Amino acid sequence: MPHFVIDCSKNIIALKSPEEIMQTVYDTAALSSLFKREDIKVRINPFKYYNIGEEKKSFIHIFANIMEGRTTSQKSKLSKSIITKLKLIFPNVPIISMNIRDFEEATYCNKLMI
Repeated sequence: MPHFVIDCSKNIIALKSPEEIMQTVYDTAALSSLFKREDIKVRINPFKYYNIGEEKKSFIHIFANIMEGRTTSQKSKLSKSIITKLKLIFPNVPIISMNIRDFEEATYCNKLMI
């Protein structure tokens, strides 16, 4: 925990390597001081097929799943800082967005908890 899942149009990984994109998200999340570095997980899903309306625009969207307990202000600052970093390395990508969802601690489980 936390998990950052990056969905993007396939052309994004031609602009920057998947490793560089994931590392940018990882480093920015780590700098937030909201998580232990060893707990941060980042994945990327480049899409060849997608429909976002009339025009086929490049996009990046990050789904962040974090354990409940952070304030709205902390989550807002986290998403704004990640989007700011991505905007710097992808100045010509028209759609860069992110949302944060809270995991409920009472219902979260992984194999180490069993």
